[in-house]
Amino acid sequence: MSISRRSFLSSASAAGLSFPTIIPRSVLGKGDRPAPSNRVTMGYIGLGNRGIGVMGAFLNHADVQGVAVCDVHDHHYREREWGQGRALGRIPGKAAVDEKYGNTDCAAYSDFREMLERDDLDAVLIATPDHWHATITLAALEKGLDVYCEKPLTHRFAEGQQVVAEVAKQEAIFQVGSQQRSESVFRQAVELVRNGHLGKISHFEVGLPEGHAEAQGSTEVLEIPDGLDYDLWCGPSSVLPYMKARHHRWWRWHTAYGGGNLMDWIGHHNDIAHWGMGYESTGPTRVESRNWTWPTTQVYDTPVQYEIVSEYGDGRKGVISTSHRKGVKWIGENGWVWVDRGKIEASNAEWLAKDFEAGDWKAYRSPGHQRNFIDSVKSRAETVAPAANGHRSITPGHLGWVSARVGRPLQWNPDKEAIISDEGASDLLTEEKNRSWG
Repeated sequence: MSISRRSFLSSASAAGLSFPTIIPRSVLGKGDRPAPSNRVTMGYIGLGNRGIGVMGAFLNHADVQGVAVCDVHDHHYREREWGQGRALGRIPGKAAVDEKYGNTDCAAYSDFREMLERDDLDAVLIATPDHWHATITLAALEKGLDVYCEKPLTHRFAEGQQVVAEVAKQEAIFQVGSQQRSESVFRQAVELVRNGHLGKISHFEVGLPEGHAEAQGSTEVLEIPDGLDYDLWCGPSSVLPYMKARHHRWWRWHTAYGGGNLMDWIGHHNDIAHWGMGYESTGPTRVESRNWTWPTTQVYDTPVQYEIVSEYGDGRKGVISTSHRKGVKWIGENGWVWVDRGKIEASNAEWLAKDFEAGDWKAYRSPGHQRNFIDSVKSRAETVAPAANGHRSITPGHLGWVSARVGRPLQWNPDKEAIISDEGASDLLTEEKNRSWG
């Protein structure tokens, strides 16, 4: 069994042993930060708009020490003209870390494998496009690292199973970047549902954004920009002709790299719906896709409009659809509750009063998504959004994709995580990525 650097230092301290510590210049003379041995040492992989933002949130915690960044693109401005908006990529990422600590010590890598060879990492942030999530996550877990990975957990269903198994094997701390679980308004809604105020639930509705019917950005096939390793960016998926309409920001609308708005958002709102229903460790028994429409451009191949109807073993139903109001709504015999970011409504206004006590069942109290991860790395307690929950919450999306492709409903065994009596659909669900890598 491998022993992480963190576990080794804790054991050594308990045994009364001491080891020389290299203290970064940034902490000399500063008494308001925890000692280096009490900090979580992190590397940041994927420094696009989301990656830079989440990295900044981690850097704001005094007990985190950022030591390395990694991105295959050295410097860019997303889809904007040069110099417009926030600078992104490896060079700005390193500059942000160095500025935070007042030094030049942050290492910068273009290949995540080189970063993972470091022996001073406790944890990594993975904020790459979806098609890289599983490969990098599994590599980090095998190195004994804890992982914070943006949602969706994985691009492919079988990858999710692999990640969940490896997290358990390594006894790792894992946080899916489904940050709504750390927001109080979602916790409030879930507690109302779980404590029975709606009575018997008949169904729930998950409203997600529609996709893009037309290409976003230029579809001109371009030369690969200097400073971008496009082959490594494509990694384990297809190397499609390079164009702005399928790269920074717009990559997720082609299935080589993402799953459209369906798979982008299902890890948020369907995750909350499952939380309210108590479905975190199970799933539907029947899934059917309906009313899918497709782009008018060949640049994208993910749905514009979509609906997925899931039936569960307890007789209740969930409907994920672009036709529903964005957010989550649970409907019961005594009324309903709807929630979205910063907003909550209910059929009974008393349920939303500040002094209303929902009941004995309490949702996980996260102090903030990044803070929760850091605390869990230190305590070894499970996070608010662990890998298994993240995998279960997006499974109806994976099944919905297969149902849409084969044109028929699927019977699903949530305990075995297997499609029942449909070999063709099963093959589609467990298909590998488009090309081998590494």
